[in-house]
Amino acid sequence: MFERTELPDGPRVISAQLRDSRSVSVAAYVLAGSRVEAEGQAGVAHFLEHLTFKGTAAYPSTRALSEAIEGVGGSFNAATDRESTVYWARVPRREATRAIDVLGELICRPALDEGEIDRERSVIVEEIRGYLDDPAEYCQILFQRAMFGRGPLGREICGEESDIRGLVPGRIREFWATRYRPANTVVAVAGDIAHDEALGLVDRAFGRGNGIPGGFDGAPPLPAGERVLLGRRTTTQAQLCVGVPALRRDHPEAWALAVLNAVLGDGMSSRLFLSLVDRDALAYDVSSGLVEYADAGSLEISAGVDPARLRDALDAILVELARLRDGPIPEAELVKSKAYLSGGLELRMDESRHLASWVGGQEALHDRVLTLDEALAAVEEVTADDVHRLATGLIRDDVLRMAVVAPARYLRGLDARLRLPA
Repeated sequence: MFERTELPDGPRVISAQLRDSRSVSVAAYVLAGSRVEAEGQAGVAHFLEHLTFKGTAAYPSTRALSEAIEGVGGSFNAATDRESTVYWARVPRREATRAIDVLGELICRPALDEGEIDRERSVIVEEIRGYLDDPAEYCQILFQRAMFGRGPLGREICGEESDIRGLVPGRIREFWATRYRPANTVVAVAGDIAHDEALGLVDRAFGRGNGIPGGFDGAPPLPAGERVLLGRRTTTQAQLCVGVPALRRDHPEAWALAVLNAVLGDGMSSRLFLSLVDRDALAYDVSSGLVEYADAGSLEISAGVDPARLRDALDAILVELARLRDGPIPEAELVKSKAYLSGGLELRMDESRHLASWVGGQEALHDRVLTLDEALAAVEEVTADDVHRLATGLIRDDVLRMAVVAPARYLRGLDARLRLPA
């Protein structure tokens, strides 16, 4: 499914060949997310991601960069997370060289012009304000703080407005110089391209040198924040997020947790959707999801509900959590949930961008890179007892955390209701 080479003092290169695919996708992971920001650097990883698109040595403007990829029908973008920043591009097969060259420019040769830094500062401030004005985004911000505390894992990746206004150009350039190193990068290539060809293109575009910088401080014991955080907003819909600490990435029980999440709230046939949406009409949408870091994680449930029915929705969510805690999953439901999880994995592997993300993300962030067959086998091995044992250990009153954004009058008394049914 893939081939891997670690260039001396250079990127790790991993490729997956899709015979007869008309597209090539490249995903370049820099192991530099918001978690490695030092004191006084909050928001710098995300700020730098923005700035790289303002011009590089070979492409001196945003327009030149966009025309290089979009001018041949391709697409590209980037995203900052807490433990990595990923740059990706998808182009026709004949333009593979162009895609890798552009990503190499963005990561290794950004201009970081001082005038662009000042202009982009205002753009990022507006992005932060947009998140705070969006009730669903604001609820997520509050929940991450409730679960992970006020340190690097709990604060908003973008930082706060005051952080961005206080970031001087020298500090941004220093972060790039110490973190955006060829040896601190993983480049994944997926499409109808041989590994040796991909390796040569990456070596030329990214170069070598600089070594690997240090890591990050360990996660605090979870949960690390307040039990309940409330956001008062004059909205017509309340946003609710409830969760518990879960497992670190690559934990031996990670696949059992994935099945548990599928049963609970991943998809329209999950327990949460069937009870809150289909049966009781308490929400337009409800889902559960996993947050996984190198040494910590969480299981969280999000819903948008009528403020007047907020208490009913919270009670219904807690009932479903208690059901997972109190009894094993029926065999038919286990089979259905495993088929849902396995089928989703298989379908994503047919598209070059998802395949590049699969092999690149695993190489960058996991202890090993699984083939699709190995992942499917791991899902198949999960038993009802595995899921029940895990649920019993994770779903406890003392570790529950909640965030709610709603009009003030609907928030009173909610903290007292955050108790699992006996």
